[in-house]
Amino acid sequence: MTLLAVLPVPVLRCMPRTRWSRLLVGACLILLFSGLATGGDDLQSYRLSAGDKVRIAVFGEDDLTVTGQVSARGTISYPLLGELKVTGLTPGELEQLVTGRLRGPYLVDPRVSVSIEAYREFFVMGQVNRPGSFPYLPGLTVRKAISVAGGYTERASRSKVFVVSEGAAKQERKVGQDDSIGPGDTVIVKESFF
Repeated sequence: MTLLAVLPVPVLRCMPRTRWSRLLVGACLILLFSGLATGGDDLQSYRLSAGDKVRIAVFGEDDLTVTGQVSARGTISYPLLGELKVTGLTPGELEQLVTGRLRGPYLVDPRVSVSIEAYREFFVMGQVNRPGSFPYLPGLTVRKAISVAGGYTERASRSKVFVVSEGAAKQERKVGQDDSIGPGDTVIVKESFF
């Protein structure tokens, strides 16, 4: 199938008539579509953990499509397979796990897809107006997280903002306003003494 076969009719009517112009426009469209398709690649290495809401779908098998939240034990319940340990897996690794376990005893050639319906919450604490937990959205920065938490209090030190990320080394690291934070991270705003 060519790229022209998937373009809507109004776009095709606007296509240039010369060969080189069409090649140039085609190359631009390919770059555009590949950029849109890889827009979530920054989260391709995302590791699942408790609190993530995951959707596992098997093409053509509606009974095997499940949406569930990863439990505190790091598992998700799945038909035919029981409890699956998913903590620490990427969505791609979970696809491979489910595909491998379904292939053979249950299905000949299962086509499994895994998507994240909702990320686990992030936390903001310290000198903000509304400390607590909040839903995570991709592209979240320290500035946006503090804004979601009601902004700084009068006693907040804007230069003493730290993040503690989930994982083995749970150490505070100093961050700037435009640094990214991830699901499960804790933003800590310290008090200013001056």
